[in-house]
Amino acid sequence: MVFTSLKFKAVPADVLFTVAPTRRTVLASGGPALGSLTAVSGCLGADDDADVSCPPSVPTDASLRLGFVGDVMLGRSVDERWRDAPDGPTAVWGSMLDELQSLDGLVANLECCLSDRGEPRPGRTFHFRASPKWAVAALDRAGVSCAGLANNHLFDFGPAALTDTPAHLADAGIASAGAGVDSETAFEPAFVEIGDLSIAVVAVTDQSPSYAADGDSPGTAYAPLDPNHPLTRRRVGGALAAARDADPDLLVVTAHWGPNWVTEPGETQQAFARWLVDNGADVVHGHSAHVIQGVEVYRGRPIMYDTGNFVDDYAVKDGYRNDRSFLFELHIEDGRLAALELTPVENAYVQVGRADEAVAEWLRETLRERSRPFGTAIERDGLGLRVPLSCPA
Repeated sequence: MVFTSLKFKAVPADVLFTVAPTRRTVLASGGPALGSLTAVSGCLGADDDADVSCPPSVPTDASLRLGFVGDVMLGRSVDERWRDAPDGPTAVWGSMLDELQSLDGLVANLECCLSDRGEPRPGRTFHFRASPKWAVAALDRAGVSCAGLANNHLFDFGPAALTDTPAHLADAGIASAGAGVDSETAFEPAFVEIGDLSIAVVAVTDQSPSYAADGDSPGTAYAPLDPNHPLTRRRVGGALAAARDADPDLLVVTAHWGPNWVTEPGETQQAFARWLVDNGADVVHGHSAHVIQGVEVYRGRPIMYDTGNFVDDYAVKDGYRNDRSFLFELHIEDGRLAALELTPVENAYVQVGRADEAVAEWLRETLRERSRPFGTAIERDGLGLRVPLSCPA
């Protein structure tokens, strides 16, 4: 696995672009062979309708499994429990370690900074920081390919800890997106090569505007996640443009969005997710609510509105079961986005593990119920679930 970065260029909110055909879009639509393509000079802008042919495909006959998990918070009690334990970097993943390591790639929301520097920012109730000594190794052992950093805890210990985080990840060969030394860097997509597949990851958040990167000031990739907001169209549109300009095989948007303790996404959030797909996203990976929300299949592409908590030390809130979630696996089969497979998991305070049958049943029924408003077809698959990425009839 290798990763690179590409400079982000903001897109004026009122500018429309002509979309030039790319290797990926031409092949997906059954166009000419790769050898007949000319150089690409255009890129996707904030208002463009990308090629979203259905069923979605990638320009290769690749078959692989790409995992997605929600909040990975390795600070506080998780850090205290595992940082000095010889097996800490593997033990934190519990009985899920083998499953994680069997994936071809993994995208996670890193809900803490990785640093030994900085002081807690004033005016905040919670501050999340993990020692890079063990936490970076833990992410590496789990096979994390890319960490989303656009969230409301990356800046908890100030600019030094924030900028340390992507640097420590890069030293371990882990890509990251969503935070940086300035606004341009914060919105830069990450690029990861997994097998024969090139994957672009754009990370954004609508949480903690005081943490936003602004001009030359460090921070997160913040924007109101409303497709009609000019700042969103400029910043997120610019990030999508930078990603598409590299012509990846797969474009993932990982979004830390929406209010906590809400079991269904709001209308604006849904509109934004579909706007992302209309503008080229193949996968929308949501998190922040601390609970699982429904899955929608829109134009053959999965929208995971909230993937919940994966590992943390949070108290379990009555009625919400924020200690239960899934490992979400995107299955690409013979160059097609085939299905999303869900493995039930339970977070036992500072360690994640496979869910037992009772917990798995609760998760299956909850996911079905919360996906029902989207008309999502969901199949039983052992203890878990399978969501076929079918196209509208």
